[in-house]
Amino acid sequence: MSARARILAWVLLVVLLALAGSLLATRTVLHNQLDQRLDNEIAHETGKLRAFLASPDARPAGQPATVEAVLGRHLERNLPEKYETFFSISDGVASRRSAIEPPVRLDTDPKFVAELSRATSPAYGTVTTAVGSARYGVVPVTIEGSPGRGALVIVEFVDHAAGEINDVAGVMAAMSGAALVLAGLIGWLVAGRILAPVREVRLAAEQIGETDLSRRIEVRGSDDVAALGRTFNTMLDRLESAFAGQRDFIDDAGHELRTPITIVRGHIELMGDDPGENAATRHLVLDELGRMQRIVDDLLVLAKSGGPDFLAPGDTDLADLTVETLAKSRPLADRAWRLDAVAEMTVRADGQRLAQALLQLVSNAVRHTAPGQEIALGSEVTATTARLWVRDTGEGVPPDSRSRIFERFKRGSNSSGDDGAGLGLAIVAAIAEAHGGRVLLDTAPGEGARFTIEIPVAEGVDR
Repeated sequence: MSARARILAWVLLVVLLALAGSLLATRTVLHNQLDQRLDNEIAHETGKLRAFLASPDARPAGQPATVEAVLGRHLERNLPEKYETFFSISDGVASRRSAIEPPVRLDTDPKFVAELSRATSPAYGTVTTAVGSARYGVVPVTIEGSPGRGALVIVEFVDHAAGEINDVAGVMAAMSGAALVLAGLIGWLVAGRILAPVREVRLAAEQIGETDLSRRIEVRGSDDVAALGRTFNTMLDRLESAFAGQRDFIDDAGHELRTPITIVRGHIELMGDDPGENAATRHLVLDELGRMQRIVDDLLVLAKSGGPDFLAPGDTDLADLTVETLAKSRPLADRAWRLDAVAEMTVRADGQRLAQALLQLVSNAVRHTAPGQEIALGSEVTATTARLWVRDTGEGVPPDSRSRIFERFKRGSNSSGDDGAGLGLAIVAAIAEAHGGRVLLDTAPGEGARFTIEIPVAEGVDR
């Protein structure tokens, strides 16, 4: 069964149990009320008989005052209601009954009459008849001065009176059935609407392939199912980004590694027996292998940049980081090295990755400056941001290259052939983004460039 069918089945089962319980409880309450009403009716008729026996009408002048006559006059004046009958007993024999024909004649049952005639005090009970059970009350009657004994029998036919209850129960059952059908239809529609995002998730999962991760689910509402749809879309965003990164990695690595591999293979294939030629070939091969190693190392850094273990955050002293990076940079080239500013502050960051990013920026500045030109490092902190920068007075970044120099394997239009694989600034951007920050470029042709790494300052830093 589908989830929609299972939900509907459980809903209908709960509704059915509720309706059945309500119907059963109503029927039970009505039957209890009926029994109470019939008992009250018997008690009421008994009271009416006692009131009649105490009235002058029970012994009118000129008429006999026997038990049979008195009970006869009471039956003439007291007509039974629906589903009840009265009859009298005189000297152990059924004497008279009410005028309305009862559902069944109990006064013609000698055994029943004989049993009731032995009562010496008012008694109540239940008897089974041809039309179902009946409640009865027998009230013994004696008349002062009359030797005879008699009794009035009041009979209430329970099953006949319960017919109205059965009619009510039948109407309730029909209404419950209609309500169950209506609940089923509404439940089917509602369950389908609620589970629509789940079906879309399943269909999207079936249609997703490595070459097409663009499908998304239309999310409506704010319930748990809608949250599932949004979570699934977020997962698809991450998968699409991961697959795109993987394809870019494969394409870029294949493109950049193909050239040195071709060079190495070509020189090895053409290598002869001349020792001088072999030495030159060996030097070239080692140089190309070293370049491939650097490319692979940079690609691995970029591949890890999207992972949770790329950073190892800790307490990083920005002053130490700035000064130590400048000290490491001085031996790289003959430049006028400067320290612009130092931030006396400890932040929560990966100091090694930030040092790696700064050294990449320093290496980039060295390639684009001449001996004696200035390269400066600095750091500062505002209320919410920490900044680390490297600036130079070199040739600057051409306008046509500023939008793409942070992309993988992209070089500026003023780059020379020995500027590497074009991964340095991409690594800097990846490190900044991993810290929740960014890299800013401020440059003008012929006036140098300033690359600034901005990262947010976490709570709890030590100023």
